[in-house]
Parts: sequence; C-alpha cells; structure tokens
Amino acid sequence: MFFDTIVRVRAGRRADRGNPDATVLDWSPGAVTRATVTYVNVQPNTQNETTEPGRNAVVTGWRVQSAPGTAPDVMAVDRIEWRGMTCEVQGEVAQWPDPLDGSVHHVEFTMTRATG
Repeated sequence: MFFDTIVRVRAGRRADRGNPDATVLDWSPGAVTRATVTYVNVQPNTQNETTEPGRNAVVTGWRVQSAPGTAPDVMAVDRIEWRGMTCEVQGEVAQWPDPLDGSVHHVEFTMTRATG
C-alpha cells in the first residue's frame, strides 16, 4: 500500500528587494533543495474543470499518506514531484498522533496540479 515515492522540492530564501528586513521564497534552480520521500500512498482526491472563454482549466488533486511510523519533512509551501508532474502542497500537512505514545504515527496532505 505504501509503494510510491515522491520528491519534496523546497524553495530557498532570498532577501526581499522591497524590504531589506524580510525574505521571500526563491524557486530558482540553484536555490531549491530536493529530498526523496519513500513509502507513501498516493490516491486520487479531486478533479475540477472550469471553462472560461479561451481557457479550459483542470485542477487535479491527490491525497498523500506516509507509512505508519514515518513523518517525512513536507511543509505547506513545498512542491512535490511525482510521476513526471510537479504539484503544490495544498494547506497544512497534518501529523496524526500515535494513540499509544503521542508520537507522530503518520502524516497526510493534499497535493494539486493545475493545467489549462
């Protein structure tokens, strides 16, 4: 059941040009880091199609669950590479507690990809 592998892509940070006291995400190729995450279960979650003049947008989503006893380092601002696609993490990553000792049992999150 936990046979999929994803790659977590995390942006670097750089100084904000408009505010020297702040930083912003840097998605340039030299700034991002990648980490392979194994033993996850990826299941279809949502698909929406919207039609506007000149555009047919499709948003597809998947629910990702890590194997019991694992807590991969994935955050809401990350992107996920999976099966040749780049997806965005939607919302916060949920950490489910182990009912016996309170440690993290597994994590779950939704990722989406928009096309069109």
